[in-house]
Amino acid sequence: MNQEYKRYTVNVEGKEFIIETGHLAMQAGGAVTVRVGDSLVLATATASKEPREDIDFFPLSVEYEERLYAAGRIPGSWFRREGRPGEGAILLARLVDRPLRPLFPKGYRNDVQVIITSLSSDEENLLDIPAIIGASAALTISDIPWNGPIGAVRVGYIDGEFVFNPTASELEKSTLDLRVAGTEDAIIMVECGANEVPEEVMLEALRRAHEVMQPLIALQKQMREEIGKPKQDVTLFQVPEAISQAVEELAAERINEVLHKFLPKKERSEALDAIRKEVKEALEARAEEFGDAYSPLAVKAAYEDVLKRLTRKMILEEGVRPDGRDYKTIRPLKIEVGLLPRTHGSGLFQRGETQVLTIATLGTPREAQELDTLFPEETKRYIHHYNFPPFSTGEVWPMRGPKRREIGHGALAERALEPMIPPQEDFPYTIRLVSEVLSSNGSTSMASVCGSTLALMDAGVPIKAPVAGIAMGLITDAESGRYAILTDIQGMEDALGDMDFKVAGTREGITALQMDIKVSGLSYEILREALAQAREARLYILEKMLEVIPEPRPELSPYAPRITTIHIDPLKIGRIIGPGGKVIRKMQDEYDVKIDISEDGTVYIAAHDQQGAEQTIREIELLTKEAQVGEIFTGRVVRVEPYGAFVEILPGVEGLVHVSQLADYRVPSVEDVVKVGDELMVMVIDVDKETGKIRLSRQAVLEGWTADEARSRDRKLSGGGRPPRRDNRRSRERGTGERRRGSRDRGRPRR
Repeated sequence: MNQEYKRYTVNVEGKEFIIETGHLAMQAGGAVTVRVGDSLVLATATASKEPREDIDFFPLSVEYEERLYAAGRIPGSWFRREGRPGEGAILLARLVDRPLRPLFPKGYRNDVQVIITSLSSDEENLLDIPAIIGASAALTISDIPWNGPIGAVRVGYIDGEFVFNPTASELEKSTLDLRVAGTEDAIIMVECGANEVPEEVMLEALRRAHEVMQPLIALQKQMREEIGKPKQDVTLFQVPEAISQAVEELAAERINEVLHKFLPKKERSEALDAIRKEVKEALEARAEEFGDAYSPLAVKAAYEDVLKRLTRKMILEEGVRPDGRDYKTIRPLKIEVGLLPRTHGSGLFQRGETQVLTIATLGTPREAQELDTLFPEETKRYIHHYNFPPFSTGEVWPMRGPKRREIGHGALAERALEPMIPPQEDFPYTIRLVSEVLSSNGSTSMASVCGSTLALMDAGVPIKAPVAGIAMGLITDAESGRYAILTDIQGMEDALGDMDFKVAGTREGITALQMDIKVSGLSYEILREALAQAREARLYILEKMLEVIPEPRPELSPYAPRITTIHIDPLKIGRIIGPGGKVIRKMQDEYDVKIDISEDGTVYIAAHDQQGAEQTIREIELLTKEAQVGEIFTGRVVRVEPYGAFVEILPGVEGLVHVSQLADYRVPSVEDVVKVGDELMVMVIDVDKETGKIRLSRQAVLEGWTADEARSRDRKLSGGGRPPRRDNRRSRERGTGERRRGSRDRGRPRR
């Protein structure tokens, strides 16, 4: 509890990172705060004292606790407190988890929990890079065995120059949003969104990022030397040699035979499961022979080791993969669009045994997702969701909402298409894509990218360019230096390989990239080769997609709303809404439309038939119209006063007809001429620029005067005179029809 307070600073490309420890969360295994600008996170790392028994995985959990008080905000939920993590928080937690996990000792089975809490946010310096650095620093100074530290950096690309750790405002101008984490020796995690960035620029960004993060790694090493706790003495899970030899003797030859049959996934899995079951039963019967060395977990781990070694050997030494392909061959493709009759757009993309159906739905601007987070975005009008049901792998498990993996894969596919979505001013729709994984054998996220492009084009969304994605893998042998870069990896190669490298993009460049590396020392030459091989595959897939649908459909689905956009003066928005929303609701009900209004005065009218949209536009134009001097309106009397009548000439717009302008004769009393509800034809003769008050004249219409003549009459009357009439007979004839509508006019003598 009496840990000494320490403060460390390091400058990274002009931006100061401040790491403090010893004043918060002293009972955690390791705790630090990381500050950049006025953004600050608390990162803690704690491990259990004993390993968890009867598990065959490392129980690491990484949590990001987003607190809106960090930005001085109260949550908008009913309970006014933060609930379950949102998608942004889950993605940040996954971003931190990915570079940490590979650096824990193999066989470590103690529970480890890393918790990052947002304490302050200036909403310019984003919290994800400080979160990675904080987690690394907390682990580095803790008592938890870990082979770090790691550094992290964000890279933007603005006007042809790299910008390191850009602010949120700078990112809006950037064609690249690249986040990289790595050790002193190598990059181990990449997450990227881009706007058609060329492969060479991406490779240089990765190289520079690794250089820039080195001071952060050096600082953490200094912290470990000065204040680091002694690491726990832990018992790592290891397979006893006797068990390994027994499994090798029983299973190796049979596994090798199955692998060389190049079976489909299901048949291969069934054959390998049968071998696993027989080995398990055989060694279970010999349990006494092995004594304490025997355990079901040891047998399972030994079997997995043999399978992994033989699979990797076949790929590296024979140049052949478990399904019989060479390194670059893409599995057979099946591409369809327009499968579903009532959806707005649909696309089916199948690569080998991986099959994804993506559905596009177009909605109004009001259907955009509202975000209540510390991230810069407040709304999302382009949304991608990814579903991975158990039947897609022939398994059964409880379905209780999207898991973290599903959220991550959906976000990656969303990021890949986002730069190609037309701006709202050109295509004023909210767009939701849902990718349903129907069958899975590797790289469903990249199949979702391809399916999304197909669905958008089928829906008639004018995307800037089609996007395709491909997943690359890597098998290496440290002793011989041999390696194999694999195009279009399947599930088995992903699990047993050294790299998962997903690349999406257009013909022109990369739009999304995600990479996780399980080995250290990956050269830039291998990265260059992997990017080039991925581009070749991406262009091939794009060609096949465009054979099915070469461009977006010229018309939207008949079941999609038609949105018309008009612009009004923002000061007149209230006229369209009306008191309590009465006016806008009436229009929506009467014309069967949806109306959305933005703060800048843009009005979106969504209708299923053009007539309803046109009627709505006409009414909105009336509601927002400004009365001009000289215009003639037929209005309704809404109020009568001794000095004149107030006439509504436009919805919600009234003007005064003074008693002197109410008829073409001297009026003894206003009520002798009009009453509330009467219709009058009046001319606008004056509009006060300061107050907006409108002066009307009925006499100008009856006499055929201009607005100037009507105003002149007012002035002369006030001076005791009266202007001469221009052809009173003709003007009376023009006014006959209008006077007939006012019953009190008939038979009244002129004075």
